[in-house]
Amino acid sequence: MDYRIIDGAESMKMEDIQRLLKMTYWADKRSPETVEKSVKNASCYGIYIDAEEKLVGFARIISDYATTFYLADVIIDPEYQHQGLGTALVSYAVSRPVYQGLRGILLTKNAHGLYRKFGFELNTERAMIK
Repeated sequence: MDYRIIDGAESMKMEDIQRLLKMTYWADKRSPETVEKSVKNASCYGIYIDAEEKLVGFARIISDYATTFYLADVIIDPEYQHQGLGTALVSYAVSRPVYQGLRGILLTKNAHGLYRKFGFELNTERAMIK
């Protein structure tokens, strides 16, 4: 399967991002306004299936570019999961030079094996959420 990863929300349609986020347990109730605001205030990455010109994956990173980055909203359309697209998308996003040497943070209840490939570790003793 041929795919391409794009860098920047301006290259994606907001309705395509919203469609993907509606498939998640964490963002399915976000309003279009909230999605748009969150996308505009983050570095966004998308994965397209070339043959279909369809956005099938999305991720965003929020960072201070000095100490920390937060990987958020990683989603691959369920129809395209288990084909390596999530690995490709996360690899592309976290390997950007601006994030090298920074501490990465991620909140998720699933796909721990995927994120471990990129150095994320489960740590229930050091995390607090409001």
